[in-house]
Amino acid sequence: MTQDKQPASAEAPIEQQLYAIQQKIQPRAVHGVFANWRIALVLFTQALYYGLPWLQWDHRQAVLFDLAARKFYIFGLVFWPQDFIYLTGLLILAALALFLFTAVAGRLWCGYACPQTVYTEIFMWAENWLEGDHLARKKLDKSPWNANKLKKRGLKHAVWFAIALWTGFTFVGYFSPIQTLAVDAIHASLGPWETFWILFYGFATWGNAGFMREQVCKYMCPYARFQSVMFDSDTLTVTYDSSMGEPRGPRSKKTDYKAAGLGTCIDCNVCVQVCPTGIDIRNGLQYECIGCAACIDGCDQIMDKMGYPRGLIRYTTENVVKGNYPDSGILKHVLRPRTLIYSVLLGLIAGAFVFSLATRVPLRVDVIRDRVSLSKETPEGLIENVYRLQLINKDSQPHRYTLEAHGINGLQVVTATREIAALPFQTIDFPVSLIADPVDLKGRSIEVTFTLQAIDDPRIREDVATKFFNR
Repeated sequence: MTQDKQPASAEAPIEQQLYAIQQKIQPRAVHGVFANWRIALVLFTQALYYGLPWLQWDHRQAVLFDLAARKFYIFGLVFWPQDFIYLTGLLILAALALFLFTAVAGRLWCGYACPQTVYTEIFMWAENWLEGDHLARKKLDKSPWNANKLKKRGLKHAVWFAIALWTGFTFVGYFSPIQTLAVDAIHASLGPWETFWILFYGFATWGNAGFMREQVCKYMCPYARFQSVMFDSDTLTVTYDSSMGEPRGPRSKKTDYKAAGLGTCIDCNVCVQVCPTGIDIRNGLQYECIGCAACIDGCDQIMDKMGYPRGLIRYTTENVVKGNYPDSGILKHVLRPRTLIYSVLLGLIAGAFVFSLATRVPLRVDVIRDRVSLSKETPEGLIENVYRLQLINKDSQPHRYTLEAHGINGLQVVTATREIAALPFQTIDFPVSLIADPVDLKGRSIEVTFTLQAIDDPRIREDVATKFFNR
């Protein structure tokens, strides 16, 4: 029996993977101006984050978002849920600032202050300290599991988890008084919600900074996808200058690269080795680039060793690389229509925000009508409307208030007391009746205004409009 043979032209099936296997990135340590800036900002942001909850202000925590009491303390200011407009203003300011900084100098936030970048940097410091430099870490990755590898990996993860746990504890300390939280943690008496959020935030920090790292920046962060719409030809970005570097190639330090027809790039791949996202900046600007400038520091070190001029990789603009203007003209092109518009909007909104805070009246009054009946007639033949007033003293000082009503001739205000006393940050509910003569009522519904005035401070006054209904 003979076997059927396939035609010679038939091709064997080819297997192709739909997803590329992710290679673990072990970035090489680098030193330089931008690395020093990164270290300084990591230390500054974390001193701020870990230290703020422990600061005291006027016998209370300086920064505390007390969700249970619905009070949000920021140093001398106290905000309530009714002050949500200020959070909106902050978000608008943050968005405009991000647009402005991105238009001027690219992904500064991502490279130096983003929590993902900051905690990845901290975790990498611990990893470098416990496991060695990038070559030692690569060697450890490939080595079989043994006592030495188990000890190093176990110690590393213990340090990572301690940092992550302290980060989660601090996070919860912004929403629950941190001193009380610390005592409860020491005595193992934390509540279920505090325990959950400490572990949840700690686990997220441990996973994102220890394992996912650059994957968060490349695939999960939406900013990486829409950043290009905020760039233009005058935006400062980390750029490889091909006019200086090409043609690239290895050579001896003694080689006259100009005579050899070479550029200053010696194809050492240091720029790739130091990159936390593993890209090759020589291929042009890529969305994975977080603008950390580690490649600039690494390339400058090599240029110094070779005796070549710095700047092969540098912060510059597309127009400079194209030769439209020299490096000295970058500053002149920072002020352009896009950045001017962002700056003006940012200045106006910031000014309005500060003015609103400075002139904010520390008093809030809400009027709630009686739901049983809109109005009723008294035995004397007068018309009565019943309301419930909620007064919030937003000040850190106690106050006494007088209550008046306007809008109808001869309008009478009936309350349990003519003066309302409120302690600092106290909320008071009290009933109020308005009584009017039907002769003075013109129409079915008349607008009236309640006025609460602080006796000891004429600046503290609140007017609230409502309706008075005739029968």
